[in-house]
Amino acid sequence: MRHLFFVLCFLTVVACENSHSQTNPKPAAPAAKSALSGDLHRQLYDKYNLYRETSIKDRRFKHADIVPLVQKLKAPFRTQKAGKSMEGRDIYQVQIGNGPVQVLLWSQMHGDEASATMAIMDIFNFMTRDDQFNPLRERLMKELTLTFIPLLNPDGAERFKRRNAIDIDLNRDAARLQTPEAQLLKRVRDELKADWGFNLHDQNRYYSAGKGKTATFSFLAPAYNYAKEVNAVRGNAMHLIGVMNNILQEYIPGQVGRYSDSFEPRAFGDNIQKWGTSTILIECGGLAEDPDKQEIRRLHFAMLVAALDAIATQTYKSVGMDVYESIPFNGSNEFFDLLVREVEIDFKGEYYTVDIGFRKDEISYNGNRDYYYRAQIADIGDLSIFHAYESVDALGMQAFPGKTYATTLSSASQLASLDPIKLLQEGYTDVFVTGLSSKARFATLPFRLIEAGKGKENNNVRMSGNPSLYIQKDGETRYVVVNGAAYDLERDRDKILKLVNKL
Repeated sequence: MRHLFFVLCFLTVVACENSHSQTNPKPAAPAAKSALSGDLHRQLYDKYNLYRETSIKDRRFKHADIVPLVQKLKAPFRTQKAGKSMEGRDIYQVQIGNGPVQVLLWSQMHGDEASATMAIMDIFNFMTRDDQFNPLRERLMKELTLTFIPLLNPDGAERFKRRNAIDIDLNRDAARLQTPEAQLLKRVRDELKADWGFNLHDQNRYYSAGKGKTATFSFLAPAYNYAKEVNAVRGNAMHLIGVMNNILQEYIPGQVGRYSDSFEPRAFGDNIQKWGTSTILIECGGLAEDPDKQEIRRLHFAMLVAALDAIATQTYKSVGMDVYESIPFNGSNEFFDLLVREVEIDFKGEYYTVDIGFRKDEISYNGNRDYYYRAQIADIGDLSIFHAYESVDALGMQAFPGKTYATTLSSASQLASLDPIKLLQEGYTDVFVTGLSSKARFATLPFRLIEAGKGKENNNVRMSGNPSLYIQKDGETRYVVVNGAAYDLERDRDKILKLVNKL
């Protein structure tokens, strides 16, 4: 019996070792201690401007802007053309490091989701510097092999749209692999046998995380089956998300969300997790006063580099899965750009108290490199459970459709000579202009400028409309709303005059 007992023990040990080798195909590198004092992410955040790629100033760049930045990379970078897009644009793969742990990061598989691509350009600059972070760089290159696909969907980026040239969502092409972009991503993952995968995206600015706060970042360790089981591969992703969540809470407390982990059999994140790569979805959402996501870009840079170091040092293992589980789920469409609360509107002589929620769409121009906002009413009624980037407490006030100024202006610059504050106080929000310039057409103003002979005013308060409003209390105008933005005529006088004088 004793002999049988030892045989059974031996077989159990062998089985455990074989199981471990299947879920962790490469031996883990020994943990390395950080050679830097203090919080690494804070040091990276503080020094960020040394590494920021200054040629990329906003989200609306194109393939032609990224290619020179990738092509100029020298050793220790290894750059190659990994394939072509549907329309024949080159898709680049950039590697650095020679460590045993393979890390794959891909960005902009949706062409209008560019926040992470900006951060990756900053990381490239960071890796070429010679400064206090040299021990960190050496550790990353010794322990990891980093492979970046910085712009997976260049055809979508050209149009600043989500899908590729034939309108396929690349993130729903992991099963059929119809598109060259999806085939490329699958091939690179398989060739690397990647241990880690960073699936980098943007989400809309109307998600919430926690009570009354936007989801500036959202995470997910995708499920690899319908049962949403957690094996070592998925568990590692959860641990590392815990690291990144702890970092972000120091900068944007309460503004980190988590996606539902319902299994999506067509999605790359779910499948790459299933194929044995610890996969992390990162989505950049909204942050007040950061429409082009430059502060989000800075946070993304510091968080990603610190996360890579947590992989290199294996310190992610010390963060429990309870941190991941504590991240609140995203609330969908719980935010508005502007919420006018408890304002009274007239209907056939009767006043009704409503909340009016505006959201803004980006309208592209100049070959999709620039945009202006066009707002619309997204909801009317009792919106007391919702939140907004900007709110107006209009209790006891009445909203009226904005008036149109009787005289057509020969140029937008004439507004400055008309006493714009007085015009707004009298409820004049819409102005016809002859020969409206592009600069004026796309300007953010407390007036709606309408091309004479082409446009028309339409200030009905209705769903999907974009009315100009003036809001009065006791017969005096306190606020105006134009194109989904509110102006306080007491507080914002200087701001209004400055905007008008720019025309």
